[in-house]
Amino acid sequence: MPRMDVTQMPFAKLYPLLVTKAEKKGRTRQEVDQVTGWLTGYTPEQIAGLEQSETSYGDFFRNAPAPNPNRALITGKVCGVQVETIEDPLMREIRYLDKLVDELAKGRPMEKILRG
Repeated sequence: MPRMDVTQMPFAKLYPLLVTKAEKKGRTRQEVDQVTGWLTGYTPEQIAGLEQSETSYGDFFRNAPAPNPNRALITGKVCGVQVETIEDPLMREIRYLDKLVDELAKGRPMEKILRG
């Protein structure tokens, strides 16, 4: 069976997994929404609406209202991959969010996570 491309998967299925990952480590959905909003420009209300939609994970990032220019400051590894070296711009955006949620889950202070 072919592996499903993460960009095709429903945002409504993937975003709750990020929230759960953070909550297991004592962080909140509001904090996940905050880092997601910082990265993409979406409001918590827009994120909640997209969770009720058919929007794909790829389209969530492609249609981001205000990608943060400081997101290029996000560095480090996610799933063994150095995020700043990912060539595909869409996959890099997806990994940026993974990295921010990882930092949340590891207890990093919000002001350090939200670069600049």
